[in-house]
Amino acid sequence: MDWGTELWDQYDIIEKHTQSGLELVEKYVKFAKERTEIEQNYAKQLRNLSKKYNQKRSSKDEPECRLSSYQAFLDILTEMNDYAGQRELIAENLMMNICIDLTKYLQDLKQERKTYLMDAKKAQQSLESTYKQLDSSKKRFEREWREAERAAQYAEKTDQDINATKADVEKAKQQAHMRAHVADECKNDYAAQLQKYNKEQNQFYFSDMPLIFNKLQDLDERRIQKLAQGYVLFSDTEKHVMPIIGKCLEGITKAGTNVNEKNDSMIVIEQNKSGFERPGDLEFEDYSQGINRASSDSSLGTPKVSIDPWKKKTNNFWLFSKRSKLSSPVLAPFSTPPAPSPNGPPSPKFGRDPLSYCLKEINKTVKPRISSFRTLRRSPTVTEDFAHLPPEQRRKRLQQKLDEICKELQKEVDQSEALGKMKDVYEKNPQMGDPASLASQINQTSQNIERLRGEQSKYETWLAEAGGRGDTLRYKAHSFNNNGANDVHSPDGAYSDESTPDPSQAIYAEFDDDFEDEDLAAPIGKCTAMYNFPGASEGTIAMQEGEVLAVVEEDKGDGWTRVRRNNGDEGYIPTSYVTITLNK
Repeated sequence: MDWGTELWDQYDIIEKHTQSGLELVEKYVKFAKERTEIEQNYAKQLRNLSKKYNQKRSSKDEPECRLSSYQAFLDILTEMNDYAGQRELIAENLMMNICIDLTKYLQDLKQERKTYLMDAKKAQQSLESTYKQLDSSKKRFEREWREAERAAQYAEKTDQDINATKADVEKAKQQAHMRAHVADECKNDYAAQLQKYNKEQNQFYFSDMPLIFNKLQDLDERRIQKLAQGYVLFSDTEKHVMPIIGKCLEGITKAGTNVNEKNDSMIVIEQNKSGFERPGDLEFEDYSQGINRASSDSSLGTPKVSIDPWKKKTNNFWLFSKRSKLSSPVLAPFSTPPAPSPNGPPSPKFGRDPLSYCLKEINKTVKPRISSFRTLRRSPTVTEDFAHLPPEQRRKRLQQKLDEICKELQKEVDQSEALGKMKDVYEKNPQMGDPASLASQINQTSQNIERLRGEQSKYETWLAEAGGRGDTLRYKAHSFNNNGANDVHSPDGAYSDESTPDPSQAIYAEFDDDFEDEDLAAPIGKCTAMYNFPGASEGTIAMQEGEVLAVVEEDKGDGWTRVRRNNGDEGYIPTSYVTITLNK
């Protein structure tokens, strides 16, 4: 069944139906476009949300970065950002595959429909024109036939009139004959026009209009099929990214399952524990007897602090006061007082208060930098040579600073070489530029190189001092030759395996933080641990009470002694935590 056969007389209905179909396509395109805008806004809001809560940190060494819950949250923000990218992809595909494609197809349909309607209108106008000609010839035939009848009746009446002359009768007959001839011509013309109209009408209703209606039907069906494909694309566009969205959601789920609350608690303890004992009970102070108040000895390990009863009490260890905050993590060995052994009483050497004794010993050994117990609980003064840090950490920070200076120095040297080459080119080819214009840049670069070399020498000296006490410490420095290449020097002739030299870096300085077994220094004595030491800071080593260790390096006045276990592990321990026996 087709429109040309079944709807041959429903031109207006067909025109209205096809117009309604095109409007439906336009409506769907607007719908998809608004959905695209929603997806774009949604993706933009998700990205802004992720960016808002994923602010750049000043350092990757912040304490929060080690917590699994913090890392999981960062993973969630990353996955959410990827999820936003998939929403943007949905919006892009909707715009390309539906909005733009359907809009272009809709324009073609409108143009095609307009052509078919114009053809139908032309056929209709042609039929109407033929009909007008037919009607005109019909009316003319009718008029002429009536005139011929009146002329015939007048001729007959004149012929029967006895008073009429023969000339009048002949004239009336000639007039009637002429009118009859004209009427016959009009009749023939009317018959021809009628035959022509019938033929055109038959062509119009059985050929032209059915063909146009069938073309409009085909157009409408193609429009419906294209619209149906758009409906399917609306769903498939999102289905195609669902696997990736599923992976994003799985990543969020995995981030949640990777959270380890026990491990986070241990990290918090490790980062924030003070190591101090809880304060003991205060003794009753009888002011009527003039007895000064003193700390109770009932809590072993509690520092004894004399308090003037007439002064403001500021030395109490308050749990939530600012004074109870820890110092920086690098001073963990200093801020960890010795704990008495659970297996027996402490050495009589310390009396009833080993903490006080240890603190006095620390104050004696590190007096130049830590003058009192109170300074242990404050942030240390940061010096340019990092002397406030433990030895291992100081060497590492010095090495990092030296690496930065070397990289900056290499850039300046490269720039100086480039300026020199450019100057040579300008001198050989003056038309390319004025060599004098480069003088200021060359001078500035030379000054920068001299400044950086001075800083490099200064930090190399500090680094040598920091590593000079250990025979196993291997240090290497790179210096410039005339060609800008690197010469590697190692005071002890050993190669540092901590990193591989990069050919792209002409200046590089590094030392080996590891204590390998190829150049182990001979022990100078042995020591016995009096207390447990966790060794939580970098460069230190943990020990248990009663453990015997080999002394590799004697205390140089900073309160630290380097020791070695039988398995080769080396590190620093507080000197006040052990009893040392040196070889004679």
